[in-house]
Amino acid sequence: MKRYHPNTATAVLIILLPIAALLECGPVPLQRLGGSQPNPCEDVADPGSTAIDSGVLLVDNWMYQLQDAVASSIEATAFQIAVIDYSRNGEESGRYSDTEMTAMKSGGRKVLAYLSVGEAEDYRYYFDQRWISWIEGQPTSAAPCWLGRTNPDWEGNYKVQYWSEDWQRIVLDYLDRIIEDGFDGVYLDIIDAFEYWSDRDNGEGYWIEESLAAERMIGLVGRIARHAREEKGKADFYIIPQNGERIFNYDSTSTYLDTISGIGIEDLYYDGAAAIPAAATAARNNLLSGVKSAGKPVLVVDYVDRGIRPTPESIVVDFLTKAGDDGYKPYAARADRELDEINVFVGQP
Repeated sequence: MKRYHPNTATAVLIILLPIAALLECGPVPLQRLGGSQPNPCEDVADPGSTAIDSGVLLVDNWMYQLQDAVASSIEATAFQIAVIDYSRNGEESGRYSDTEMTAMKSGGRKVLAYLSVGEAEDYRYYFDQRWISWIEGQPTSAAPCWLGRTNPDWEGNYKVQYWSEDWQRIVLDYLDRIIEDGFDGVYLDIIDAFEYWSDRDNGEGYWIEESLAAERMIGLVGRIARHAREEKGKADFYIIPQNGERIFNYDSTSTYLDTISGIGIEDLYYDGAAAIPAAATAARNNLLSGVKSAGKPVLVVDYVDRGIRPTPESIVVDFLTKAGDDGYKPYAARADRELDEINVFVGQP
């Protein structure tokens, strides 16, 4: 789950006794300031009922940069797909100009905008800092019902009840900005939020059955597709979800598969320098087989490259070889997981 996050200083108030108690007692349900317990949102969005077929996305290689992407640098590469944030710095002030978009799309390159649908990010235009307690770093009673706990691994990112109509309208407004700027599609992150909300130990004090959580995520992705391809008239607008491939277990009518243009996968063969157990990779490959059979690309990124040149390390070569042998489109990203540069070397692209 890698996405843009700006380097911001955060004021932290350390209260030793409560923190010690939390560490001793383990995870506790979220308590919002004011005494209110978070409740399931009642404004459940209409999931829709039909698939909106995707356009054909033909690709041999791709790049992934979520911080400080420069249009001229992307233009100078041979990558056929560029996945970037819709803004240089994650904020409205950093959106790309028409000239920059034209440069990045030169030579037929497709440019996709990163969009988190399962978490809210506190540096985006839609976020109100009054929703969060500066003491606890968790939502207050002023927060909307859809805002959940902070992601402990990514400062400033908060789980959301993505089936809320209020949240989905925010997503569609964000999508409108992406379409307005001329992006060819979206790269959807935190699809696996359906697993979080079906976990009884998620700390939210609320959970739902995994089948329902998956159905609601499929509904959101379908709504994004309908909005872009039908309501906005972008018939070939590409939709690539990242991870969350277990959702195919609940896609009995192939609605999700028919809607997406491919899938992005992280850490399939390596978790840093550690090899993923073969059985775990095989299990994920099994879930991805339907995507390949449908003629849709599987974009795989493993964070394996330490930047040693001129010859890539054996782990990088091994990753590229395994992904190629499995019929995937690999991108060897830098091991620091920052995604703040274009990673080019002999063999990529």
